[in-house]
Amino acid sequence: MARFGDLDRRALLRAGAGAGLMAPTMLGLGGCVSIDATRPPRAQPLASPPAPPGPPLAARPPIYPVHAQMDRVFDITVCLRPFRAQGPRIEAEEIGQTLVVHNYGHGGSGWSLSWGSGTMALRKAMVRSPKEVAVVGCGALGLTSAILAQEAGAKVTIYAKDLLPDARSARATGTWTPDSRIALTSSAAPGFAAQWEEMARISFKRYRRYLGLPGTPIEWRDQYYVVDDKPPPAPPPATRPPLEFADYLDRLSDITPKRERLLAGSTPFPSDRVGRTSQLQYNVADYAHTLMADFLAGGGRVERREFHDLSELATLKEKVVINCPGYGARALCRDESIVPVRGQITWLIPQPEVDYGLFYRRVGMVSRRDGIVVQALWGGDMMGYGDDHEVIDRTEAEQAVGVLHDLFSRMKTPT
Repeated sequence: MARFGDLDRRALLRAGAGAGLMAPTMLGLGGCVSIDATRPPRAQPLASPPAPPGPPLAARPPIYPVHAQMDRVFDITVCLRPFRAQGPRIEAEEIGQTLVVHNYGHGGSGWSLSWGSGTMALRKAMVRSPKEVAVVGCGALGLTSAILAQEAGAKVTIYAKDLLPDARSARATGTWTPDSRIALTSSAAPGFAAQWEEMARISFKRYRRYLGLPGTPIEWRDQYYVVDDKPPPAPPPATRPPLEFADYLDRLSDITPKRERLLAGSTPFPSDRVGRTSQLQYNVADYAHTLMADFLAGGGRVERREFHDLSELATLKEKVVINCPGYGARALCRDESIVPVRGQITWLIPQPEVDYGLFYRRVGMVSRRDGIVVQALWGGDMMGYGDDHEVIDRTEAEQAVGVLHDLFSRMKTPT
């Protein structure tokens, strides 16, 4: 969202095919291996042989069922992701005597690309070697840009109407989805794929710093995808023709774990068609707290302020500004290229024993420390496209939870 962080539907589809689960309702998930993510990838073969079936799960922790019931829903959140057909806006402009570097428009990839995107924005900001830098926005892009500016030696003040717990970034799914609605194939500039790859690799390497920290702000978790013959809920009627969203994940094949189809009967899921991979995920509440604590410990300041026009940025005492307003850029920058993409998350009470993610009948589930995230994904990448209504759809929530309830009610009890 602005960062909703929605599950990458195209990556999920490839995962299903890669695992040999060829079914029209099948999608899967992606992740990484231990390798220097800043190095350019070696040449990859055009086609990789499918991974052999994985071993039985006896050596892994038991797979416990989720209590997927509406009376366990403690929140439903809605957010708007800022999509730009040409990709994120990372460019500088002069406003009076102030250098403003824009850093917004990442679709569903804001958290995933934040460190790389912030690095590129900082390169443009530091051409003036400023001693002070202002950052507009306190979401995923704003906080990471501010920390990077501190590391470059600048004194940094964040100006924002909302701090991260109240910003749209806090309503993110919390998974590594670096090319989720990042651009349209037909609109991205010729060099954008390489720029995207650099952002993704910088970000991926930076996330390694947060693995294993108290509170587990970043962690790896198993992700399962289950296929059976039950159809998913019918998508809402299409209001516009489908668009071709850019798909770049193959450029990260050297840092993506192989997907595997599991042996029939090796899981408690009520299906013989089950796949598994690993995925990097963010425990957004703790990760956001960690970022804010790091920023403040580095001498950063936060000032509550709302801007209504770009010209107001020239009134700040800092003469270099990194502008990270997320979806708010549509109004602040009068940027009509930003298209809202509505996304909704249904939050189930957390279950510490559930330490995996799942995709089944076009419903995604991510188990986080702060709740079990349930997300309806029927309608594909076009779901929510152009919809600027940040209102709760309880029917959507009930349908998504109902799909999971059906699966887990038929699941074998782990021993």
